Amino acid sequence: MAAQDSSLGAFCLFSATEDKTELGLSFFDSPEKALPPPPPPPCIEVLPSQVNSSVKHTVEPLNLDGLTLLKGRVSTQEVFALSNSDLVPGKYEGGLKLWEGSLDLVKSLRTEVEEGLLSFAGKRVLELGCGHGLPGVFACLQGAAVLHFQDFNAEVLKCLTIPNVNANLLMKTQSLATDVTKRNNDAEIRFFAGDWNDVHQILPSVYAVENNPNSSPGVNLSVGYDIILMAETVYSISALPTLYKLIKKCMARPHGVAYMAAKKHYFGVGGGSRRFLSLVEKDGLMVASLVAEVADGSSNVRELPIKSPIHPSGDACLFVIRNMAKGLGIEKISTIRVVDVT
Repeated sequence: MAAQDSSLGAFCLFSATEDKTELGLSFFDSPEKALPPPPPPPCIEVLPSQVNSSVKHTVEPLNLDGLTLLKGRVSTQEVFALSNSDLVPGKYEGGLKLWEGSLDLVKSLRTEVEEGLLSFAGKRVLELGCGHGLPGVFACLQGAAVLHFQDFNAEVLKCLTIPNVNANLLMKTQSLATDVTKRNNDAEIRFFAGDWNDVHQILPSVYAVENNPNSSPGVNLSVGYDIILMAETVYSISALPTLYKLIKKCMARPHGVAYMAAKKHYFGVGGGSRRFLSLVEKDGLMVASLVAEVADGSSNVRELPIKSPIHPSGDACLFVIRNMAKGLGIEKISTIRVVDVT
């Protein structure tokens, strides 16, 4: 499926137009200190009315094993003045590309729902690093009461996420107009931009043992999100601890669950699902188990949450992470289903 879509980019760290002479030193060069990364963008809520109408946005249908969703398309050059680049640290984190993991995640979520292992009805859902927002769109179509989308860049939300979410929900509303039981017009849908270090301060529903004096007014510090969705968010080694801390701050207890799709290893940047799961294991608050793995020949092996037996050499496997909630006075275990895309 991914191999048929040329817009599903292979992971590329820097733009091909960068000056490669900066990548090393010659005998006569004098070493210089590396420049510090630029400061992260401010954490803000992006309103649907702030869509950037000057950027051309088109949509085309995606068929995911019988489920049709719309995929938006915008120009990276037009939005960020970048070409042929998936990631520029501190400026652009690849949010305009449709990554394979997000499609794997949607398929896995659908399987979980069909097998009665997951229900979005009435749930609070957060999608981290949303980009196109297709997993979140699926959650909304399945009856989620609250759906919050987060991305590093406000520009991604304004130019891609919001128009794409609107297009998908409009399409489904029109196609289901004769079946009012399948509509979800009352869902709270909001969009938030910012770095994972600080974005919890503006998210309306976070879980915190102690009150955070820096949180924005109206932030609920005790509820948390019932379901957290993530696709291809663990590519950077340095970002893994921050992401994991954010998950712990945002996930509802004791019944919260997170689904994460990611590759086992991201060449060139060193991150991956196995490093993330190692971090989870060392922390001791959560445990993970593999549920499904995808190896379709189009990229590295990808792991995702499909409820099926685990076969070491098979095409499908998945991770389930459980929150042990140590030291929090909570006896029950909450579940995080992690979708690994290798």
